[in-house]
Amino acid sequence: MSVYLTLAEALAETAEQINTRRPLTEVLDNLVRMASRSLPSVDHAGITIAKADGRLETIASTDELVERLDELQYELDEGPCLSAIRDEGLVVVSHADHDQRWPHFMKEAAALGVRSQMGLRLQVNDRTVGGLNLYATQAEEIDTEVVQMAQLFASHAALALGKARVEENLVQAMTTRQRIGVAVGIVMERYELDEQRAFQFLVRVSQCSNVKLREVADELVESTNQRVVMELEPLADQP
Repeated sequence: MSVYLTLAEALAETAEQINTRRPLTEVLDNLVRMASRSLPSVDHAGITIAKADGRLETIASTDELVERLDELQYELDEGPCLSAIRDEGLVVVSHADHDQRWPHFMKEAAALGVRSQMGLRLQVNDRTVGGLNLYATQAEEIDTEVVQMAQLFASHAALALGKARVEENLVQAMTTRQRIGVAVGIVMERYELDEQRAFQFLVRVSQCSNVKLREVADELVESTNQRVVMELEPLADQP
């Protein structure tokens, strides 16, 4: 079977998984495994995500070597992965033991067996969400064609992350809406207000305290739940 046919099948399978309701980690784990199997010269693969606080985390990897190499880059704050995510978008390393761009990381990576490497930025709507990291422990160089193939895998990984982010935002929005609705109900009962006036009451509390409406609702619901539990505990102890 040709490399291109294998690649096409792998990408088709990845696209199908993205469009099904599978956990993000499962989709990305399958993607990195397919990348390491389908891309010539590539032996190990991983996906890094960028968290809201700026920290980086490996969310999918083919093996422990990837975890170690990624962690090294995070600890040293240098390496092809970080450069791809932060600045260049695409970084290719050949003859890793001679590369001087990241002297601390490359020395450690070469000692662990890395011969060549590639880092690709993952973007969703022009927003950087992470990176695809590809490591070779046999080949000293990565061909231009392999780079182009890797960019297709990076696009699929970005699509998966983007879809997961949209779904997460929808779930958060629904949860927030439900929480605020419960808080409105509590205020209606406690102060004998109609729904509109109860909602306006919560908005005023939010504005005066400079606290988000969602957080005001969370605190009210939580304190009410605790009070109800305390009231019910003596009844539960009765024979």
